[in-house]
Amino acid sequence: MHLSAHLDVDVIAVETDDRLSVLIELTAPPAPAAAGPRPPSTLQVVLDRSGSMHGDRIEGAKTALIGLIDRLDPADHFGLVAFNNQVEVTVPAGPLTDKPAVKQAIAQVYARGGTDLSAGYLRGLQEAKRVAGAGGATVLLVSDGHANAGVTDPDQLGAVAAKAYAERITSSTLGFGLGYDERLLSAIARSGSGNELFAEEADTAGALIAGEVGGLLSQTAQAASLLIKVAPHVRAVQVVNDLPVTTTGDAVLAELGSFYADEKRKILLTFDIPAIPALGLTEVATCEFTWVELPGLTQHTVTVPLHVNVVPGDQAAGRVPDPIVRTELLYQQVQQTKRRASGYLSASSARAALAEIRQAQRAVDEALDNAPDFLRADLAEEASSLAYLAEQTEHGSIARAAKYSSADASYKSRNRGRTLPPTPDPAP
Repeated sequence: MHLSAHLDVDVIAVETDDRLSVLIELTAPPAPAAAGPRPPSTLQVVLDRSGSMHGDRIEGAKTALIGLIDRLDPADHFGLVAFNNQVEVTVPAGPLTDKPAVKQAIAQVYARGGTDLSAGYLRGLQEAKRVAGAGGATVLLVSDGHANAGVTDPDQLGAVAAKAYAERITSSTLGFGLGYDERLLSAIARSGSGNELFAEEADTAGALIAGEVGGLLSQTAQAASLLIKVAPHVRAVQVVNDLPVTTTGDAVLAELGSFYADEKRKILLTFDIPAIPALGLTEVATCEFTWVELPGLTQHTVTVPLHVNVVPGDQAAGRVPDPIVRTELLYQQVQQTKRRASGYLSASSARAALAEIRQAQRAVDEALDNAPDFLRADLAEEASSLAYLAEQTEHGSIARAAKYSSADASYKSRNRGRTLPPTPDPAP
């Protein structure tokens, strides 16, 4: 695993309050050379089978699940919990020693009843924990409806997902259609350090389910985290990306989840630095990146100190901020704006959401002129996404805009820099 840090400015003025932005770039280990079988993976699917899933949705989900069975090895663990207002363990979690029987069990799932999402999710976590080894497990929750029974508070289910992640159970969510509660599924995915996915059509849902399996089978690092230990003279540090963060004393811990082979990630930090009275090189913080390498399950830690040079005010006045770091800061601030817009849309406040979207559009348009060449494509794509959000909001497609904004901001903030791995060939 490789870690590098880039500061937006390398000097600050003596006895002057300042803010420092730091871009952390991470690169995961490559896939190990072929030297024996891949260690078993564990995937637990929790599938909504309530009445609203009837038709193309349930059939599309089943087709995708049957297809992924062929891509898993017999030694991999797979389980399926189906829920409506009741919970059924359709496929008990365990090795795929009888794939035809598992496919038949999936094919016999039918849609009916209400939506007790929490009961299904909790039962899925139990199944995942039962079979997960040292390598942990991934739970994929697929739902198309608002939870109308059991626990429906996003914070409560987010806390459950965070506790499960501490036990190496990652939670990803796939919202299907336009009727699900994006706040609930987002809270589970965020706290569970998984992916927040949105599919309006059955074909898209199938591709996303396949992508989750591709990611699971391509992992080379798990339980990754970034610990930022600030120096005594630093007032505060903020992780700009939308990541699960905990603060302990003078340190901030950001959970990063799993990494695919050769995956790159970008994390943006900002430091509030009060007036420093002495000239010279000063440590701002140390960054400790910790991860568990696969397949050997060996834990590693890399430490990178962050320093800035304190100089006289006239010398600092001539500094030129790094355009790459400043562009990345703007990019992440736009994701924060989209997250706020999604919240307004979920609360049916279209006017407030549109104001947020317009603000983000102006910021991106201004940044495009001065952005480094290799970042302009990212900003141009962002401008296109914001234009789509504005159009959907203006035309009254509030549910679509809320879900798209939430999922898009989640991917671009929590997994910034990630490129999905190629789909592996089916297992023989």
